[in-house]
Amino acid sequence: MKNLVVFSIVTIIFAASCNTKTTSKKHMNIVPPKADKVEKHLEKHGDVRVDNYYWLNDKDDDEVIDYLERENDYYEKMTAHTKDFQKDLFEEMKSRIKEDDESVPYKLNGYYYITRFEKGKDYPIYTRKKESLDAKEEILFNVNEMAEGYSYYNLSGMSISPDNKLISFGVDTLSRRKYIIHIKNLETGKVYEEKIPLTTGGSTWANDNKTLFYTRKDEQTLRADRIYKHVLGTNSKKDELVYTEKDETFGTFVYKTKSRKFLVIGSYSTLTSEYRILSADTPNEKFNLFQERERGLEYNISHFGKDFYILTNKDKAINFKLMKTSEVKTTKEHWEEVIPHRKDVLLEGIDIFKEYLVVNERNNGLNKIHIKPWDNSESHYLPFNTETYTAYTTQNPEFDTKTLRYSYTSLTTPSSLLDYNMETKEQVVLKETEVLGGKFDKNNYDSKRLWATAEDGTKVPLTMVYKRGIKMDGSNPLLLYAYGSYGSTIDPYFSSIRLSLLDRGFIYAIAHVRGGEYLGRNWYDDGKLLQKKNTFTDFIDVSKFLIEEKYTSKDHLYAYGGSAGGLLMGAIVNMAPELYNGVIAAVPFVDVVTTMLDDSIPLTTGEYDEWGNPNDKEYYDYIKSYSPYDNVEAKKYPNMLVTTGLHDSQVQYWEPAKWVAKLRELKKDKNSLLLHTNMDAGHGGASGRFEALKEVAIDYAFILDLEGIKD
Repeated sequence: MKNLVVFSIVTIIFAASCNTKTTSKKHMNIVPPKADKVEKHLEKHGDVRVDNYYWLNDKDDDEVIDYLERENDYYEKMTAHTKDFQKDLFEEMKSRIKEDDESVPYKLNGYYYITRFEKGKDYPIYTRKKESLDAKEEILFNVNEMAEGYSYYNLSGMSISPDNKLISFGVDTLSRRKYIIHIKNLETGKVYEEKIPLTTGGSTWANDNKTLFYTRKDEQTLRADRIYKHVLGTNSKKDELVYTEKDETFGTFVYKTKSRKFLVIGSYSTLTSEYRILSADTPNEKFNLFQERERGLEYNISHFGKDFYILTNKDKAINFKLMKTSEVKTTKEHWEEVIPHRKDVLLEGIDIFKEYLVVNERNNGLNKIHIKPWDNSESHYLPFNTETYTAYTTQNPEFDTKTLRYSYTSLTTPSSLLDYNMETKEQVVLKETEVLGGKFDKNNYDSKRLWATAEDGTKVPLTMVYKRGIKMDGSNPLLLYAYGSYGSTIDPYFSSIRLSLLDRGFIYAIAHVRGGEYLGRNWYDDGKLLQKKNTFTDFIDVSKFLIEEKYTSKDHLYAYGGSAGGLLMGAIVNMAPELYNGVIAAVPFVDVVTTMLDDSIPLTTGEYDEWGNPNDKEYYDYIKSYSPYDNVEAKKYPNMLVTTGLHDSQVQYWEPAKWVAKLRELKKDKNSLLLHTNMDAGHGGASGRFEALKEVAIDYAFILDLEGIKD
């Protein structure tokens, strides 16, 4: 559900292959598990849905755990012949990754910060050096030591106090995104006894070096709904409640501006935002409202000098514009235009420096980085020479510098980190991600952008990468990936992991379907609410295009999507199952009606502006018409692998479990249908960098086996 984009495994993991094969003789005696049918009548708007597998939503029920374990056992037996191949794939992918790696240092408040990995270790080591890179290394955290004894461990939200002496950080050991905030003294190495439970993990310090602001979650829904103030050395149970977000469709967060002058409380929903500000020097005073919320008014704020800069859709600026206002007159009637709205350019973000404004734009689907001097001298864009790349600004915490740090990658080029001198236009490649093994050469691969025509005449872009020299005769296995929700854009990026598919003859393609923002805000609006089906039909039409143009065929086309992209997978196998030989649905959001009617489930109420509120009959009927679980029919389906996590807080495990049970009951084919539940992890999968590769190997082995590729 919300921030399903945020689903990094999806983007890291995929590119593929496959071939039409039904259950082989060696599997004939393996009987799939059968879930009990217990009728549950669900009525809304006079419509009654019968849900025979509703009972699977109680993970405290031993019978539910037993069913999931039987599904896992079935998966193990059905894939036993690929276990050695999975191990080989894992070692192959791991061998390309530089194990003893470290990040490019960035400077913040007098210290250089570096993240490094040691050979054979799964977790990072966070370090810093004072003033000079030649200074003695100070270890902030060795997460490998902290993670010992845990099957899942995630450290996030690190925040350094202004005097550099303290660090706050969040820890999640269940993959439920319920972080406990701790505070460490960086001079003594001591972690204080005070613990702050049930948070988002992030926090921010006031300028007094003792007051910490953080966001707490609702125990049941996990909605981030309250901002608290903690004073160092006190019991967190006595923390002062600073702000409560009462609207159940909103969440809230807190941060400090880059100028370090203001603390900011933000409230957000899909369509609306609101901010409150307070001087970071006076943490005990009251936050002031910046601009009260108005439904449909989106804005975010950055501070520079004596002004705030506002990125906003005010005045029907669909693709957003940039405005500014005095820090003492912040309501919208005082906002002045800096960069006007443009119909063909999406304004995605800004970076502010003492002498430059850097604007992140998107034009015709492509990232643009625009350098604009404050003195109104000539502006310019960074030059990029392909249509299958991603470029974005990264760590730029300092104001007084002419150096812009940005990242660049393409489907054929490993990710690079660069420093660009905004005055001289000179740039230095600080680091290009190494692909070990001695076999990778970017010149051995080709990439391109193509346009398919959707059923309503809309041109839908797709990007692809493949091994140079392959023949486009319809015989190539092709993995097609998409996400298509929340305005989240999946840009083309390089993956060394994906080489395990490309080098075996696969084409990997990304369909930039409506529901993302690849072609601007309208592209998102045309793929949500009562236009959501455009996401599904776009994917199907891209699939047909790839077959018609002989990049692949129905016998060799595979589809992959996760989370909200898993909903996409569920929809396409109901709507056009004949197009695909295999489909992988990772943590799929497939029981849309039931979930969106249950406001006790984490994050549901904040989703109404994305999917619609089914308490309204118009939205109920529309959602029901595409909800994958509600539309399973007695017909043939492709080979399918469905994955989930028992502790997933965003797409609950029972959605894919129920979906698979219903598919088993109704499908009229002998194709593989596998459910694999990670009994330890949640939405993002395993926490270690190499443990996550084992999950990729599971997915790859599934489609490679279907394609008849054994090594």
